[in-house]
Amino acid sequence: MSCSPAELKRKSDGFLAQWQSCKGHPVFDSFVEFAVAVSSFTAFLESKGLSGLHQSARALEQNVLALFDSWSGDRIPDAMLEELDGQIGEIGARIATFLGDNAAAAPERRQHQDGSAATDLLATKNIWLLTATPDSWQDLVTQAGYFNIQVALHSPHAAPEVTQEPVMVLVDALGLEPAAFIERVQALRGRFSVSSIMGLNLTADFDAIKLALRAGCNFCFPVGTAQAVIMNRMVKLCVTEVESPYRVLVVEDSKTASTLIQRTLGECGIESKAIARPQEVLTSLVRFQPDLVLMDMYMPGCTGVEVTRVIRQHEEFLSTPVVYLSADTSVALQVEALRLGGDHFLTKPFNPVILNAVVQSKIERYRILRRSMYLDSLTGLLNHTTSKQRLDAAVSMALAEGTPLSVAMIDIDHFKKVNDTFGHPLGDQVIRSLAWLLKQRLRRTDAVGRYGGEEFLVVLPDSDAQRAQQVLDRIRVDFSHFRHPVQDTWFSCTFSCGIAELVPGLGAPALLKQADEALYQAKRAGRNQIQIVEMVAG
Repeated sequence: MSCSPAELKRKSDGFLAQWQSCKGHPVFDSFVEFAVAVSSFTAFLESKGLSGLHQSARALEQNVLALFDSWSGDRIPDAMLEELDGQIGEIGARIATFLGDNAAAAPERRQHQDGSAATDLLATKNIWLLTATPDSWQDLVTQAGYFNIQVALHSPHAAPEVTQEPVMVLVDALGLEPAAFIERVQALRGRFSVSSIMGLNLTADFDAIKLALRAGCNFCFPVGTAQAVIMNRMVKLCVTEVESPYRVLVVEDSKTASTLIQRTLGECGIESKAIARPQEVLTSLVRFQPDLVLMDMYMPGCTGVEVTRVIRQHEEFLSTPVVYLSADTSVALQVEALRLGGDHFLTKPFNPVILNAVVQSKIERYRILRRSMYLDSLTGLLNHTTSKQRLDAAVSMALAEGTPLSVAMIDIDHFKKVNDTFGHPLGDQVIRSLAWLLKQRLRRTDAVGRYGGEEFLVVLPDSDAQRAQQVLDRIRVDFSHFRHPVQDTWFSCTFSCGIAELVPGLGAPALLKQADEALYQAKRAGRNQIQIVEMVAG
């Protein structure tokens, strides 16, 4: 699970308290606030990968939204109130059981046992693999271990009792009748609140995938899927990514309207800043760095379309989503607004559930677009340009604060031979394996990028050269033990590394050059080793 039990309890307590308030006063206004709380809680469970709880909350959300569509009278009908109370009671009981079972869960991050290295490893993630052919999965089990992922093999017909849920359950359909596979997945989904479920070796047709997803699978892989692809998905799900809260700039001249909008956004944990004067929009975009602009259509002396056209004159804001809010329902106005730089149009008075759904979906797509601009598509690490930008920023901060900083250049040994012998697809898998290992073993404060080809750049703030060497040498040893399967055999790879430490008077380009020189020293000395360059101030 990518959130702590304490965070889940805090969010669920708020959600349940909102229901008690609505139940005590079941009129439209309190129901609207509860509907927003349901939507927010459902989105939270999905974002944290709490799959079983999310499925239950989503069913509740559908009931709530259906009531929105059919609302009549002054209060919630007693029959619907009772139905909702039953659903919420089941969700609350499920959360309470899970929290009780995980009250003493291991911390998400921990220091390495010797305490000397500048790294804090991820705690071991436990995964179940239910399969009738355990021998065929041994390579995957072995490789998973290098990423602190422990895979326990079990029969598909029985699973052990546990007090703490596995992070993920893989269900191999090979050897199971389709009906038996679906029944197994349904039983697991009913049993586990947070585990992700993957279906393996499914028939590659629409109906088989549809039924597996309906039964409770989060992901499905057809027969013939390479284990490297499955491993990729496992690692991604097991890596905890901490994402900053969504941020919205509200451009609205009415204080009452902007307060209502900010309150609605806040129900879903979205940070917002409101400005009344459109002339302040460019300054606010620079300072607040929002993911989205929520724009009133009519303001004194200016329209929302005119503000958006000004925003779009600045290249850095070309892709920032703009959503209009207006009491005008004219189709011609909406078409014109969208043609001139807008992304969506909502009418006032707005439905708070729809507003939050639109805002969150637009921001999610915007962030995906941004990630594609600064991440390497093969590895998910920082790309070349962004790596250098992060290095520049880290050097400036270290020099200003007088803190240590080390930079490492890593290159996979004899990589051309790998490509020539086994082909580029397997070469790509070797690159991905090292990328995963670096991302798993290094701290969130470290910057890890694919500098080019088989070469990587690592920036380690608050680490001198010796501590950086300790961290990277453990990674070097583990990487050399990786067995990359090819047909009925396997091969392994190593890497060489050069480290340079920042000294006063040395800038980012010179520091990078010295790390690169140390890398070539490691290559010339026989490869599969780490060299630290003797630092000289610029």
